[in-house]
Amino acid sequence: MKTEICIPGLGAGMIEGTIVEWHVEDGGTVSEGGMLYTLESEKTAQDVEAPVAGTVQRIGQVGEAYAVGAVVATIEH
Repeated sequence: MKTEICIPGLGAGMIEGTIVEWHVEDGGTVSEGGMLYTLESEKTAQDVEAPVAGTVQRIGQVGEAYAVGAVVATIEH
């Protein structure tokens, strides 16, 4: 089963965020609650946690901005 990892809204009015760092390699494994990536918006930066454990397939690229709700990775579990 695959779980899609989407850009979360970090605050009211946030429409996009930029991935500033991946904490898991493409094809690497992550535990539930483990850090996936750091997301930056106009007002803040926040680490995004994995909702499930499994193998990460990255889609989003460091330095790219994505709309809230955009899929930036999947986790196969």
